[in-house]
Amino acid sequence: MTQDMILANAMLVLPNETVRGSIVVKDGVIHAIEKGASVPAGAEDCEGDYVAPGLIELHTDNLERHLHPRPHVEWPHQAAIVAHDAELASVGITTVFDAIRVGSIISDPGKNYGKYARRIATEILSMRDNDSLKISHHLHLRAETCSETLIDELAEFGPQDRIGIVSIMDHTPGQRQFTDITKFEAYVRGKYAISGDGFSDYVDFLYGLRDRLGAAHEAAAVGAAKRYGAVLASHDDTTAAQVAVSSAHGIHLAEFPTTVEAAQACRAHQIATIMGGPNLVRGGSHSGNVAAIELADADILDIISSDYVPASLLMGAVRLGQHWGDMAKGIATVTATPAKMTGLTDRGRLEQGLTGDLIRFRLTEGVPALRAVWRKGRQVA
Repeated sequence: MTQDMILANAMLVLPNETVRGSIVVKDGVIHAIEKGASVPAGAEDCEGDYVAPGLIELHTDNLERHLHPRPHVEWPHQAAIVAHDAELASVGITTVFDAIRVGSIISDPGKNYGKYARRIATEILSMRDNDSLKISHHLHLRAETCSETLIDELAEFGPQDRIGIVSIMDHTPGQRQFTDITKFEAYVRGKYAISGDGFSDYVDFLYGLRDRLGAAHEAAAVGAAKRYGAVLASHDDTTAAQVAVSSAHGIHLAEFPTTVEAAQACRAHQIATIMGGPNLVRGGSHSGNVAAIELADADILDIISSDYVPASLLMGAVRLGQHWGDMAKGIATVTATPAKMTGLTDRGRLEQGLTGDLIRFRLTEGVPALRAVWRKGRQVA
């Protein structure tokens, strides 16, 4: 049940400015916005806290972390989905595109990672339809071209699944995210405890997969996105040439471009760039790629994703707002812009008639402290 509410004496983060005022939500929808510090009878006094739209997350590894809390450990799926949902609500995310890998390796037990996407997607959709989740969930299929089963797995989905995003992934070492192969070795050996000799064999195996199947898989991912009616995204573009290929495919989102050159090319091709909140918070990329703040300074950063740390979404947006001296611009990277790029016209802005997805937070020594979260006017955290 939604409940009518008035949040007053708040710093409202509007699309183009931040002003003191109040916001009225009725039947889950923003009914009115007024400027001023008055607190009407029955209103909640926000005492100058910020009130902003609920955050929109386009790419997160968080679900997989709950599904597999340890290597080779699989947690009960519905429990994992509920925990993931609650964690995102707790950090202010009210809309998420759950990133699910499609494309598996099944031929070699030593390098195996199995199929799971269709099963998990069905469970998420069922729980969403049964109103079992706190926030709004959409599907994001991460199409791994360096795999064996991508085409078959893509065929298991259709327009009825309402896929929101398909991203084309290529984690073959020596390029894109892992241009520095020593970074890839540290990642793989740390995660999977592969020996030195085993790592060399693994790299050769991946090169062989990419050579045999990469082009066909990339074409299949592009075709699948069109069939689903999904937004198409690239991943880890490094060069202007790679961005040109992305543009020819009809890609509209570039997840984590690794260089200034790639991000500038994205802007030239009208492709929105997505950078990681952890990159912003830590001050750089854990893979040795371009720092998000460098793209922000060049005004070629459009959207933030929490990637592998859900709490980094709000923290990164606030940090950008502080850096730019414009909180509305910073918050837009996690609200209005991701909503626009994925066709969600009913949310992402504090405007009359839009969905009452809201967050309330204050700054403590410059760090956002979340006070409350509402989805369609119902408090979820």
